[in-house]
Amino acid sequence: MSTHQHDHGHPRPEAPEQTGRPHEAQAPQVDPDADPRAFWEGRYGGERVWSGKVNATTAALVAGLDVAPGRALDLGCGEGGDVLHLAEAGWDATGIDLSEAAVARARDAARERGVAQRTRFLAADLSDAAADWGAHEAGAAGYDLVTASFLQSPVALDRRRILHRAADSVAPGGHLVLVSHGAPPPWAPPELAERGDFPSPAAELAALGVPADGDARWEVLTAELRERDTTGPDGRSTRLEDTVVVIRRR
Repeated sequence: MSTHQHDHGHPRPEAPEQTGRPHEAQAPQVDPDADPRAFWEGRYGGERVWSGKVNATTAALVAGLDVAPGRALDLGCGEGGDVLHLAEAGWDATGIDLSEAAVARARDAARERGVAQRTRFLAADLSDAAADWGAHEAGAAGYDLVTASFLQSPVALDRRRILHRAADSVAPGGHLVLVSHGAPPPWAPPELAERGDFPSPAAELAALGVPADGDARWEVLTAELRERDTTGPDGRSTRLEDTVVVIRRR
């Protein structure tokens, strides 16, 4: 979502080798006052944006939980790569994205990969408190797993409200896995770095309403910055910094 694409329930900004998407540096400049729905519908209205592969960091974090698959919710699913991976791993997975075009593409991919019966995709504005997050599908207890990969945006996004609701959507004993850009990439233009939308682990926990050392409701399993290797637009190897938070509801 921007020249350094983020995710408002939309495209994933991982490195090209993780997603097969065009590099961020190739994305056009974005008007931060643009209408979010129009922006993301335009982003997904053409050719496929993503490779269909799962975000590698999210996949590794979920695998590391060593829990039996249950009901999962992915916020900002885009074309469904993470949801499809979860479904193939045995989860009953729901994905939400603002773009109707992205959701339609995700449904098609689910049919092609034989997991349509284990997936559900909703087109909804995550910032809307009344938006359907599939609660009736999850049941009264909520979801066993809630994930959000790079839920950051160059256009309007009430991220704190979304994260609070995400935490409230986790069932007792369930987990929330959050992966975000912790710093701009080395090739980012100055205006991107100056925007300051690169949350620290402490800021993510605060947005979730979870104390750094946990509380009676939450256990903090991971809250840290992690580096990953990638290839920059000039073809050189470099490292990017992600903020990773994993919490478990007691």
